[in-house]
Amino acid sequence: MRSEKTYMVNQIVAGLTESDYVYFISFQGLKVKDFSGLRDQLVNVNANCHVYKNKLIRKAVELNNIEALKDVAFAGDVAMVFGKGDPGAVAKVIVEFGKSNELVQAKGGLFESAALTPAEIADIAALPSKDILQAQLLGVLQAPARNLVSILNNKAASILNVLNAYKDKLEK
Repeated sequence: MRSEKTYMVNQIVAGLTESDYVYFISFQGLKVKDFSGLRDQLVNVNANCHVYKNKLIRKAVELNNIEALKDVAFAGDVAMVFGKGDPGAVAKVIVEFGKSNELVQAKGGLFESAALTPAEIADIAALPSKDILQAQLLGVLQAPARNLVSILNNKAASILNVLNAYKDKLEK
């Protein structure tokens, strides 16, 4: 293999192995202006989007024995979207852009060494963001303590109400 191709395969391998998530999208027939708009949106959520030759992607998958990606159909115009951080935000961008422009579709992906189907990518996009999920988890974890304090406060308040009612009765 020529040195340029070896370099490209190494870049693909780095993207596949060092990223938290990898999505493959098809964009066949998309205008350059629209694809640049998609890339700009992906940059805003800290994702990289590169177009590699399908043969080089298959070679990188083969060299690293990534069994999860052996079934992904690398045909036509395929872009590789990868990065670190919240995979949900990136999936949202891909799915939302695909709704407004049907030429962009998720083909598959990789998350925590597991293959993702296009339907699973849409499911990830439907989830709330990582920050919202963390806030919801914190609320669930705090609920028992908050409920205990509320119950104890209600008991103390009811005792106080009984004493105030008894005091008012004695004053009359």
